[in-house]
Amino acid sequence: MTQHNAPINPARRRFLLGTTQAAVAGALLGGGLGMLNSPRAMAATPPPLDLVPFDGAHQAGILTPQQKHSYFAAFDLDTDKRADVIALLKRWTAAARRLSRGQTALPLSGKADAAPEDGGDSIGLSTSKLTLTFGFGPGLFSKNGVDRYGLASRRPEAFVDLPKFNGDQLVPERSGGDLSVQACADDPQVAFHAVRQLAALAQGVASLRWAQPGFASAPADGSTGRNLMGFKDGTNNPSTKDPALMKEFVWVGDEGGWMKNGSYVVVRRIRIALEHWDRSELGFQQEVVGRYKDNGAPLGQKDEFETMKLDATDADGNPVIPDSAHSRVASPQENGGARILRRAYSFNDGANFVAERWPPWHQGIEYDAGLFFIAYQRDPRSGFIRINKTVAARDMMNQYTTHVASAIFACPPGTDGKGYIGEPLFAGL
Repeated sequence: MTQHNAPINPARRRFLLGTTQAAVAGALLGGGLGMLNSPRAMAATPPPLDLVPFDGAHQAGILTPQQKHSYFAAFDLDTDKRADVIALLKRWTAAARRLSRGQTALPLSGKADAAPEDGGDSIGLSTSKLTLTFGFGPGLFSKNGVDRYGLASRRPEAFVDLPKFNGDQLVPERSGGDLSVQACADDPQVAFHAVRQLAALAQGVASLRWAQPGFASAPADGSTGRNLMGFKDGTNNPSTKDPALMKEFVWVGDEGGWMKNGSYVVVRRIRIALEHWDRSELGFQQEVVGRYKDNGAPLGQKDEFETMKLDATDADGNPVIPDSAHSRVASPQENGGARILRRAYSFNDGANFVAERWPPWHQGIEYDAGLFFIAYQRDPRSGFIRINKTVAARDMMNQYTTHVASAIFACPPGTDGKGYIGEPLFAGL
């Protein structure tokens, strides 16, 4: 098959789109060729509704209303030169700005005898509210006791390694990472396309360590979405529309130095034994979660967003919400007021052939599916770590779930439209 690298003929594009004006709008909305990217054309066209600006005080993709798809990738740094890392972050920042505007990661040369600067798989697609959120792993500061880039002294006090939690069965090859990219969009191909382009720009400096796609199908009525267990997910999140709550629980303050206005993200790949769960009685499922499956209300109550009455008892004196119910053990009331901003996605990576460990002792197929947990917080020590210690020790849901991968990243503040992501970290070096 002949490869065509030359730009699409403008006349043909106008014919396909109908008018010159439509062609301009299409180039802005599309994540593909981006041929009509002159400042004059962009200034004359209103920003599309599905465009989320990359620059700002905080990185996009944290408080941004959750898109339908995610592609989270972690990278290992292959260089020992700080200048290479800075150059990569500059390339990634420039590319992210372009991608979020529906352009190609790099300007197209149009050379027919060279590999295309863009894979072309997003040509004609909307930007789909694409956001790109970058993070720094512990390995950027030191690895195996070695300070590779002169940054060890700048690792924030709050940026601690995650401890081993009860029940963890982590796969090292699918955990950790020196850098992270979270791409979210309403179209899975747009999110994957963005990560592919960033990975290509990292060649020779960083290599892909692991990646995890995810999906979150929100109901059309705007109500809380559901996870693969069929229950509403994220009910107890602090409101992203409340600046005071975000300041208290999500954004790093003055204590963080270069991390001010940034946030720490913890990701966990949690496999769910859906076959076992689906055979459990509805009443027991609701006791495990501590909420009704149909409307998400706490047991014994009527509304999803009512504060849980953890001291309520039934006629026999037993707690209405069991002591080991997930919503109880993960609640602020049981964790000294700790709260995190969950932005989780479900995943379905096919099925595995396994030998069952229980009778009737036969081999079979089970889903490799579950929850890709993503949580942002101001301080992991008083956020995820505190909450998950309680969850790991007491949660009845643990009989259905297994944490198989884990990572933590420091997501620096946003950019002003001129600098690069993470620039305050490297200032003065």
